[in-house]
This record gives sequence, C-alpha cells and structure tokens, in this order.
Amino acid sequence: MSKNLEDRLDKFATEWKFKGKGPLCVALVVTEHVRKRGLPLDPDELVTTGGGQVFGLNKSAVQSILKRYEINRVLAQEGGRTSRGSLNNMRAYVQFLNDLHSQDLENPLRGALNIDMIEKYWIDRVKDFFSGKPFKVRMDPAHGMRRLVRDLLDQARSRQTASAGTNYAGAVMQHLVGAKLDCVLGPETVEHHSFSTADAPAGRAGDFLLGDVAVHVTTAPGESVIERCQRNLEGGLKPMLITAPDRVAVAEGLAADKGLGGRVDIFEIEQFIALNLYELGEFGAEGRRTSVAHLVHRYNRIVGNVETDPSLNIEII
Repeated sequence: MSKNLEDRLDKFATEWKFKGKGPLCVALVVTEHVRKRGLPLDPDELVTTGGGQVFGLNKSAVQSILKRYEINRVLAQEGGRTSRGSLNNMRAYVQFLNDLHSQDLENPLRGALNIDMIEKYWIDRVKDFFSGKPFKVRMDPAHGMRRLVRDLLDQARSRQTASAGTNYAGAVMQHLVGAKLDCVLGPETVEHHSFSTADAPAGRAGDFLLGDVAVHVTTAPGESVIERCQRNLEGGLKPMLITAPDRVAVAEGLAADKGLGGRVDIFEIEQFIALNLYELGEFGAEGRRTSVAHLVHRYNRIVGNVETDPSLNIEII
C-alpha cells in the first residue's frame, strides 16, 4: 500500500475512532459498496428506506468479506447494524473516500487495486481488534476488593473513550455481575446474553432473571430502565438495579419520580461484587485470591460464550 494512502487512512481512523467492531463493520461494507458502485458515492443512497440503518450493513455481509481473508470469527452479531452512530460513521467515511477520489490526483481511487488496498487496511484493523489485549487485574494486598472492581471499570472507560461506538464499561459491568451470580448460584443457574442484546426487544424482564427477581445492570440509569422496573413490579417481579457508584443517587431519584421509591433495590457495582468476594473467600487472604480467580474464570467463560470481542477478557497479573 502507498504510504500516503495508509497515512490518510490512519488519520481518518484515529479522528473518527474507527477501532471498535461497529465502525469496522461500516468501513468494510462501505468499501464493498465502492467496489461495486465506484466513486464518488452518494451517502443518501446507502441509507435504508426507513432511514435508520446503513444499507447492506449486516452480519452476513461483514462475514462474507472476512471470509475472503480466511477470517471465520464473528466481528459483530448484528454486523454493526445496531451500533450507535453507524449512519454518521458511514457518511464520514463516504466523504473521506470521495475527497480522496477528487483531490488525490496522483493516487485516484478508480481502480480495483486501490480498493483492494483499502479493504486490506480495514482487514488489518479487524485483526488488531481480535488480538486486542485483555483488561488486567492486579492482586495487590494493599488494596481492597472494591478497588479491584473500580480499576477494571476504569480500564473499560478508558478504552471506551479511545474507541467510540462500543460501551466497554457496560459490557464489563454486565458480565462481572453475571460471573458473580455464577459463583454464588452455580454456572448452570444463570442465563447469559451478549451486552448488545437489548432487554426489551428480546422480551426479557432484565439482564438476568433469578426466581422472581429481575436484575438490570446499567452504567447510566435513565427513564427507560426505571420503566422496565415498573413493568417488573406490575408483572409480579422484584426489580434490582445495579449501576456505577456515582449513578446510584440518579437512579434513586428517577425511581422516586416514578413513585417507585423503596420498591426498587438499587446497588452500586463495586460493593455488589466486593462483598461476595470477601464472603466466598471466607474473609481470608488466600480465600480472596481464590475467589477473584474464580470470578475472573467465570467472567472469561461468559465472554467467550456470548461475545465476539476477545479484548473483553480479563487477565490476572
């Protein structure tokens, strides 16, 4: 690939944060549109009739492109279709390609060879994505169990800031709760789902349903999750909401505004996980190390079963 073209692609990918699975799916599918339609592209022609999705952006289309490079791993279950900002990402990328087409006279993007080079660039970014480094857990005897959970979520938020389009903190939080429930109740007791699988469309009462308790896990509680809690109560279920420490007051206020004050159990994630680590470890130093290892093992098993992003894994160092 021409160094000039690679530098331009790098600059675009950095500025628009084309690093997560959603933006990468957009890049692959739009590049395929260029292969078939040529340049310049009209971005309005790449919007579905309903106006809410990128035309042709789905799992089968993305996997078909990956298969040409002997990549069989699933990049995104919905092919990035449900990723927030996919339409904006598409328009930005189309504008970038159109600008290259019209301005770079020394390297016009009219030939299939250059499209092959651009596609290969995004394939390399997909490979980088799949080889992404896991989150780290350090067993420091000077720190408490809450600090351990906080450090994990801080890492997830940092990665989220650097890679728009993927809610890493939400995914880590959901699967930490799922792993904790597995540790307490047994690995075959809890049904797990990918983070991108929304509760409402799937007809589920919450992220987890245990007996008559519907558990909702969210980094940013809003009216929609409180409304689901209200439907839980109307359906005879007991709602439980788990969120970030600085969002507990927000959740309690929203619940009170809906007349649900005292009817929804609201917990902050650090305490929710840390207390069980102490209890499972029988309040001993060696027991805590064992309980953390067990939690991480269960978490990684869940991620391996329901997610396509291996960088969500956790490594104990």
